[in-house]
Amino acid sequence: MEKEHLEQEEIFSQVLRAGRRTYFFDVRATKAEDYYLTITESKKFTHDDGSFHYKKHKIYLYKEDFAEFNEMLKAATDYILTEKGEEVISERHQKDFKRPSEISEENKGTESFTDVNFEDI
Repeated sequence: MEKEHLEQEEIFSQVLRAGRRTYFFDVRATKAEDYYLTITESKKFTHDDGSFHYKKHKIYLYKEDFAEFNEMLKAATDYILTEKGEEVISERHQKDFKRPSEISEENKGTESFTDVNFEDI
């Protein structure tokens, strides 16, 4: 009951679906009837048996932090787009993706191996 009281009904809501993730932007009211924003990331996980569950992460953002939050969000997103461009490197989102450092770790045991051609013997 107390949690329901803390989680006021949404006054304004937007949903962004992005693959397995869904983002909710909800405007809510404080007890004093001022507004604040909650941003929730919900991510779907599927089990081997076909059942699934969601993991949720929530940020509460109050009006006094909007300007700085917007500035920092814009600076961070601009930096990423400047450094890496808008193209998504999709292979990194695959479950079997391995970084170059991980591949070299796997091959360490074979680096000293010498390929022998038996025709030369």
